[in-house]
Amino acid sequence: QVQLVESGGGLVQAGGSLRLSCAASGKSFSINRMGWYRQAPGKQREPVAHITSGGMTNYADSVMGRFTISRDNDKNTVYLQMSSLKPDDTGVYYCNADVRVGPFQVRYDRWGQGTQVNVSS
Repeated sequence: QVQLVESGGGLVQAGGSLRLSCAASGKSFSINRMGWYRQAPGKQREPVAHITSGGMTNYADSVMGRFTISRDNDKNTVYLQMSSLKPDDTGVYYCNADVRVGPFQVRYDRWGQGTQVNVSS
C-alpha cells in the first residue's frame, strides 16, 4: 500500500508564501505523474499543478507564474512553492500520485489526506 502524506499548510497573509510537501511511502512502487489539487469551501476539487517523472510541468491558469511544482524522485516527494498568495487560494490542498506497484506494475491513483491553506486579506 502506498501512502501520501502532505505537510506545510497554514495561515498566511495575502502576498505571502507557503511551501507544501507531499511524501510517498510504501514498498515496491514507482510514481509517474504527481500533482496538487485544491478544494475551496463550497466548490469542487480542481487541479493546481502536475509534474511528470521526467520533470514536465503544467499549471492551472489561476496559479501560473505564482506557484512552482517540483519533485525529488529519490525521496518520492513533490513540492508546491506558492508565492504572491491571494485569498482565492484558500482551500484544502491535496496531493495526488499515479502509482505503479509490484512486479506487475499495477496502477493506482493515490490521494493524500489534504492540508489546509488559509490566505487572509
